[in-house]
Amino acid sequence: MATHAKPTKDEIIDLEKSYWDAMKQKDGRRTAELSGKTSIVTGARGVMSIPKSKMGKMTEDGNWTLDSYEFGDIEVATPTPDVTIIAYTVHQKVKMDGKAQDLRAADSSTWIRGPEGWECHAHSETFLDDKHAG
Repeated sequence: MATHAKPTKDEIIDLEKSYWDAMKQKDGRRTAELSGKTSIVTGARGVMSIPKSKMGKMTEDGNWTLDSYEFGDIEVATPTPDVTIIAYTVHQKVKMDGKAQDLRAADSSTWIRGPEGWECHAHSETFLDDKHAG
């Protein structure tokens, strides 16, 4: 088994941004590639277990667009060289069913490095109220 070097904080931030960029471009192939065989997702719609193939389709389908995003308050923990957790606030501008929305949330992702590279196995998003939107 190969021993990997511990990733840097910047490498993990770039990895997370690559997922967001794929969503912004509605690139289902890329989001599926970056997702674990099954990803656990929590958010405003509750808890979901999403297979890799469905993640790609969900990225491409739907009446939504991600126009922009900006991370803040980024924290990264790497308990082993092949497991890393990133948490951050995100300011995102989206359109849902043609309606523009300006959202602020606290997100986290758990990434595991496997034979195919890094994959996101869990993602959580909590929308922030105005007093916590900073």
